[in-house]
Amino acid sequence: MRVTHFSSRIGTLEISADKDGISQVVFLNDEPSIFNSDSILDECVKQLGEYFENKRTEFELPLNPIGTAFQRSVWEELQNIPFGKTISYMDLAKRLGDPKVIRAAGTANGKNPIAIIIPCHRVVGSDGSLTGYAGGLRRKQWLLNHESSQGSLF
Repeated sequence: MRVTHFSSRIGTLEISADKDGISQVVFLNDEPSIFNSDSILDECVKQLGEYFENKRTEFELPLNPIGTAFQRSVWEELQNIPFGKTISYMDLAKRLGDPKVIRAAGTANGKNPIAIIIPCHRVVGSDGSLTGYAGGLRRKQWLLNHESSQGSLF
């Protein structure tokens, strides 16, 4: 496992990768203690920098989030939510083919190990309200505002 860090406008992110791709992007509350790098981590840091500088709306990185088959299907579906848009948990369950999996989809969304790149922050309550986010609701609100104010770059 290789690890690097990225200082963003909303906090330090720890980025981990294995031989198959990016496996984790999480917000840190304390100063990082592990540092190393390689080409995939460097590219991830570059693309995150572009995202925060309003120069990127999609990520082009190999991803390898660790989870169950169902969790991975949820995380794959999250990547289909367009930049600057949000969907509800019910919408997410319907996209997965079964409205009855709404709770399981919400739980998988909350366990997303690759923040920002797999955009779990784009899922909101059915009334449009902000609901849980591992990085905190303040960061979720910032990310949604960042994306909605940026619009399309192309």
